[in-house]
Amino acid sequence: MVGLLPQTNAAAQAEVLGDAWDYRGRAAARSTTGRWGAAAMILVAELNERLTTLGIAVNLVTYLTATMHVGNAEAANVVTNFMGTSFMLCLLGGFVADSFLGRYLTIAIFTAIQASGVTILTISTAAPGLRPPACAAEGGPLSSTCTRASGAQLGVLYLALYLTALGTGGLKSSVSGFGSDQFDETDRGEKSQMMRFFNWFFFFISLGSLLAVTVLVYVQDNLGRPYGYGACAAAIALGLVVFLAGTRRYRFKKLAGSPLTQIAAVVVAAWRKRKLQLPADTSMLFDIDVSKVAAAEGASTKKSKLKDRIPHTKQFRFLDHAAINSNPSGEQTKWQLATLTDVEEVKTVARMLPIWATTIMFWTVYAQMTTFSVSQATTMDRHIGSSFEIPAGSLTVFFVGSILLTVPIYDRIIVPVARRLSGNPHGLTPLQRIGIGLVLSILAMSSAALIEVKRLRVARDSGVPEGTPVPMTVFWLIPQFLFVGSGEAFTYIGQLDFFLRECPKGMKTMSTGLFLSTLSLGFFVSSALVTVVHKITGDRRPWIADDLNKGELYKFYWLLAAVCLANLIVYLFAARWYKYKAGRPGADGSVNGVEMADAEPCLH
Repeated sequence: MVGLLPQTNAAAQAEVLGDAWDYRGRAAARSTTGRWGAAAMILVAELNERLTTLGIAVNLVTYLTATMHVGNAEAANVVTNFMGTSFMLCLLGGFVADSFLGRYLTIAIFTAIQASGVTILTISTAAPGLRPPACAAEGGPLSSTCTRASGAQLGVLYLALYLTALGTGGLKSSVSGFGSDQFDETDRGEKSQMMRFFNWFFFFISLGSLLAVTVLVYVQDNLGRPYGYGACAAAIALGLVVFLAGTRRYRFKKLAGSPLTQIAAVVVAAWRKRKLQLPADTSMLFDIDVSKVAAAEGASTKKSKLKDRIPHTKQFRFLDHAAINSNPSGEQTKWQLATLTDVEEVKTVARMLPIWATTIMFWTVYAQMTTFSVSQATTMDRHIGSSFEIPAGSLTVFFVGSILLTVPIYDRIIVPVARRLSGNPHGLTPLQRIGIGLVLSILAMSSAALIEVKRLRVARDSGVPEGTPVPMTVFWLIPQFLFVGSGEAFTYIGQLDFFLRECPKGMKTMSTGLFLSTLSLGFFVSSALVTVVHKITGDRRPWIADDLNKGELYKFYWLLAAVCLANLIVYLFAARWYKYKAGRPGADGSVNGVEMADAEPCLH
């Protein structure tokens, strides 16, 4: 009925968003831009990115060992370095998006880079000159008759992988944020739709993962790598086309600036004025003049983007030097003078660092699911019936399934029980959820070690020759996949909730950076541990042998379990020391300016 009435000037203004623009640079019209029509294009792009990246990573270790004739330890490091670089480059992508290109151009450019990397990867698997000759018929995949890939062949492969990683990092850093930009937070209906968008975002990530570990891995193992990686290249290219097709419908936001710049500026300003004495009265420190800025924007109808003042805290007092106004009459840059609110935001991030550091080990355990667990699977009986053989990389379907199963169990069973026991309306706190995930990572590595002991015993008793599967069903590996999958459901959600809630409003994108950097460093820690262990044990009784039946991989798993246990103890102290913002003086939402709805998750 409203649509039949003449549109008044006020109604016309209500149809135009004050903080978003369309592709021509005009104020975005609510009725023709954004919302689900635009978000659907972004979801397809993320689905194809997940399908492509995981389709390469989950089965890469078998390609390196069986085709490129690389040892198990080196192959594992190639995979973990590839994944770690992908997540670490999210920081670069986020910085570029926030400071220079914006989210739309960042996604488009880096998706094209990823497509070029996967295309090179496809060519490298198809061209005979870019891979070594097959092993002699009588030799196993790692026997002395196999010729290792040359430096040039590996160089082309690494070029393809790291171009793919660069593209993945840039795309992943901006895709969830750009999706949330398509919904107006000031409109109750669109804000509700934005929450549904994140649910669908997680669904599409899970769907991409399932397709990668089932369909793509099967194609790679049975039809050939060129077909499997060619499908990945086609998928990411299709994702780019679909994403660009939505250009006319997207809403664009202005550049917000990178929080990394703010952190660097505060640290530099504090160091420059480190010799100045801090005033006894903290009100003498330079801070936001809320009344002047509010008066300047008094006539604006746009949603306020102002920071609210944050009360001063006594921790990390060194950083307070950045807010000493040593030249009140002169103009000073942010590298010379920071507001006290900026300083307190940096302090907030500093308080989160112990929690951040102690979650890295979970992702080190996670890395084993795409490396040594897959290598174990290649040595075991993978048959279902007499004819069908499960691809080794497809065993991670139990990992993905465990995640999807744990989430509803947590929501429907654990939360109500925890709510009644603790009185917390959310059931478990974010730090409690992370703690459960860390415990499950210890159980996963303990389970993996025990099963590897059994596998070695069966291999020794059966006297199987090299390259012959051990007469032990691969389904013995399921517990370690289930433990890690359930652990990710707890750790992932706990980390995301923690960083989103605790990061200040003025450093909104920092939550994504902190979260993704733990994944990246977890993969790099895995690479470092494998390198050190292989160097120490490789000449005598190798823990990580090229032929796993001659190695002692279970000792590496026990080492990870012990390190995770020590890490859990440190985490418990850090969690006990940490105080949520709501527990700090003056930390209510109106003062700190932090609202859960203002943050936007970036799912991996």
